[in-house]
Amino acid sequence: MNPVLIFLFALICILLLTAKFRIHPFLSLVSVSILTGVLAGEPLRTVETVSLGMGRVFSHFAIIITCGSIIGIVLQRTGGTSVIADDIIRFSRKPLLALNFLGFLFSVPVMCCILAYVIFVPIARELAARINTPSISSATALALGTLASFNLVYPSPVIISAAEELGANINLLILLGFLISVPTSIAGYLYARKFSAGEGAGTLGPLRKSEQELSGLKGSVIKEGELEKTNGKFRRLEAYAPVFFPLLLILSRAIFETPPPLLMFFGDPNIALLIGVLLSFLSGRRLGLEVLRTLIEKAVRRGGVVLLDLCGGGALGATLAMTGSGEALGQMFMQLNLPHIMVPFLVAAALQTVQGSRVVTMLVAPSLMMPLLPELGLPVEILILSMASGTFLFSHVNDPFFWIFGELAEIEPQQVFRAYTLGGALMGVVSFLLVCGVYLIGY
Repeated sequence: MNPVLIFLFALICILLLTAKFRIHPFLSLVSVSILTGVLAGEPLRTVETVSLGMGRVFSHFAIIITCGSIIGIVLQRTGGTSVIADDIIRFSRKPLLALNFLGFLFSVPVMCCILAYVIFVPIARELAARINTPSISSATALALGTLASFNLVYPSPVIISAAEELGANINLLILLGFLISVPTSIAGYLYARKFSAGEGAGTLGPLRKSEQELSGLKGSVIKEGELEKTNGKFRRLEAYAPVFFPLLLILSRAIFETPPPLLMFFGDPNIALLIGVLLSFLSGRRLGLEVLRTLIEKAVRRGGVVLLDLCGGGALGATLAMTGSGEALGQMFMQLNLPHIMVPFLVAAALQTVQGSRVVTMLVAPSLMMPLLPELGLPVEILILSMASGTFLFSHVNDPFFWIFGELAEIEPQQVFRAYTLGGALMGVVSFLLVCGVYLIGY
């Protein structure tokens, strides 16, 4: 069966199962992954591919997602997210823009747009409640900010592999990537603002909804009055440390070309987030052991749901890659009579749409473009940024971030398509137009 038709069939099946019939995403993704492999004529290879795709995603995200969930829930219950949200409101006249900037600022240093989102999304949800805006608006502003820098700014994993393979001028690539990424991120913020009206008030999420359940537990539960008494420098330190100390460790490791072994260990995102969990326990010590245990169980269950969806996306991405759908779409675009600068953009967009990983897209796309470099006649830096712009399009059910965004923002897949998929597509178009502008003006 034609790989392009297989891809379209898989996409339609998943959309129907998740959006129309509301089948759990994990079952939908795994079932369609297996069916896709069978249609490609590789039933035995499909079983191994699905397992490997799921295992790869689980190994990358299990500790990060679980720890991020625990930190967020404990800080939410102790009022730590309220402290940070209050500070954002106090020091920024545009809180959503501040969230967008936080995501933009930390996505590249931590080498993962998903990790930056997981760390800051509890603050985004709290902030949404404080400024009476839908949580989808704050989550979208944050998520799209992480994408802007992660997709375009060296030394993001998305950019660095292509830069090394194609021999780009690194200083020029950094400058152009930054200049293009800033307005692209602002475009994401402006798109997120459209959800601020007509969508209902923001929510505090499941923790605040279960407030009565927790207050009935034995043990010392912090009351509002007690929270107010602990305000001050120590209170602020308790709120910020679980979020920013892990980031500091990860950033410290990223600074060194060859980090010392001790920093290599503590700066690993998995270890850094585990330390963040321990710091959150310090802020939650006044809750009492039983309440803290309940919060941890709730966080682990929630993280498990996210991980299942992620693993399903990993299975689909691996299976689609096995069928050769990405290469087939890329070849189809290259045969069309298009402006040369559009070819790398569309090839990357096709690869991203098929297999869901921006890093994988930018590992594969340069190898497809390498034979065409003389014919295209594009500067290497423009070629790379054109491909990077294509990685914004189209992020959907086979993208791990798609499911993390929806689960942690507590919204349905249809809303994720509107907020994350369409918002990312808009940013991709903006980024590509800016790349075209730089090419026309500067070359």
